[in-house]
Amino acid sequence: MAAYSSSLTVLLLLLHVTAMSMISMGVAGSYGQSHRYKAIYSFGDSLADTGNLYYDTEKLSASHASCLHLPYGETYFHRPTGRCSDGRLIVDFLAQKMGLPLLKPYLGIKNGKIKKDWKAREGVNFAVAGATALNSSFFIERGILNIATNYSLAVQLDWFKHFLPSICNSSSDCKKVLGSSLFLVGEIGGNDFNHPLFLRKSVEEIKAYIPFVINEISSAINKLIHLGARTMIVPGNFPIGCNVIYLRIFNTTNMKEYDEAGCLKRLNELAQDYNKKLRVEINRLQRLYPNTNIIYADYYRAALPLYHSPKRYGFKTIQNSCCAAGVNNGSRCPSACHDPSHYISWDGIHLTEAAYNLIAKRIIKWTFRLF
Repeated sequence: MAAYSSSLTVLLLLLHVTAMSMISMGVAGSYGQSHRYKAIYSFGDSLADTGNLYYDTEKLSASHASCLHLPYGETYFHRPTGRCSDGRLIVDFLAQKMGLPLLKPYLGIKNGKIKKDWKAREGVNFAVAGATALNSSFFIERGILNIATNYSLAVQLDWFKHFLPSICNSSSDCKKVLGSSLFLVGEIGGNDFNHPLFLRKSVEEIKAYIPFVINEISSAINKLIHLGARTMIVPGNFPIGCNVIYLRIFNTTNMKEYDEAGCLKRLNELAQDYNKKLRVEINRLQRLYPNTNIIYADYYRAALPLYHSPKRYGFKTIQNSCCAAGVNNGSRCPSACHDPSHYISWDGIHLTEAAYNLIAKRIIKWTFRLF
């Protein structure tokens, strides 16, 4: 009996130490109460853009121009903010999880449109709707001329370097500040596949782009580490075969092309192939930089259950799960919806705030467990 009591005491002590360690690492607490990281610096495309397109004086990303008008932003902000959704994005939920303000867009700061209510050391967003990981010259050389923006990952990284003096004032200061910040490197690379898919390029041809996309992301991670970054979240691609726009573009009577949820198998296999190779590269970089945390965010695994079991999460099936009718020439959504919270897809490509919320909760749960 004494031995049992002693073992129980040791077990309780271990549980207490573990719990206290998790709290110090920013894991414990209710949703929105993690304070380990003092800032988020975000790079990516429309899945993470919190307003750079909105403040872009040249409006290069014409294909995303509808994101600047209602009904975009109607749910949470009650006005368009440049976010390509009805409300918040994954990066917004991540910032709220960390107890930080929603990220201000770099171009709004640069152009003097955001003069107050922002602190550089609380984070800045460099993501732009329509952005690719690769420079536009890569696509032009391959006859893909529908690239809507030149704000590639390399351009966004250059913006960050020019912005550094606003964040820190010396090399040692930068190492300290950036070391206590969280870097969201993506989602980026999705448009590198979207643009050729819109032109009906074959999946086999697009798979040949994967190493180039991953090399560009890897290069960005290397540069951020040398600038002082220590913790990076690198998301993979979503199950793009479930996107409403692709279900419309690649509609076929051959039922073998679809999985049990009605998603296009070959496009999901493309995303899976990319994600697998991205994870291999992230693991290589982690071994190369053992004093950093380079964390893969599995957007694919987080999103797939919404499509496979939509009713379980309060959503309609993907075949009619599209909400923002009348935008983008009305080519994506057959009819408008009254309540976006019951839909996975917002406009055929981007998701609703309700879908992003569920995905963000999964990513936060899986990711913060590793910190």
